[in-house]
Amino acid sequence: MSDAANRTDSSERDFEAYKLLLALWQSENPIKTLKLQVLLAVNALLVAAVAVAGGPRPELWYLYGTGFVFSLIWTFSIGRTALFQDVWQARLAELRRRHPQDPRFSILENAGRERDARRLVRVLGAVPSRWYLLVSPLAFAAAWLAVLLATR
Repeated sequence: MSDAANRTDSSERDFEAYKLLLALWQSENPIKTLKLQVLLAVNALLVAAVAVAGGPRPELWYLYGTGFVFSLIWTFSIGRTALFQDVWQARLAELRRRHPQDPRFSILENAGRERDARRLVRVLGAVPSRWYLLVSPLAFAAAWLAVLLATR
């Protein structure tokens, strides 16, 4: 088999791997969104329960503890999802570096294209989802722990 044929076979195998990794990377987005929505909904319900019970009081310690534990566990759950997305993205970048002249491997390369988006979209979309996905559950956990300690 010639060198050119080997490169073509390798390129096609790499592209099949690239498509699989891209699908895996993409599949994490709705999972992250759902996890964030559940985090927000559960915390909203816990806050509503505290409000209905007459506000923060020491005897509601179990609600604050529940909010703390739930939010802390959710931090790890969302973190795990983000970790796998990072791993797959690194593997996609590795394949892209292996085939710099093949545009099929550059589908995620959008550097400079963001400036073409509308200004409001650029401003509101400037915060990477990883930040609010990982910081939100930590912030909720810290808030529940603070309320728990403050009402003891």
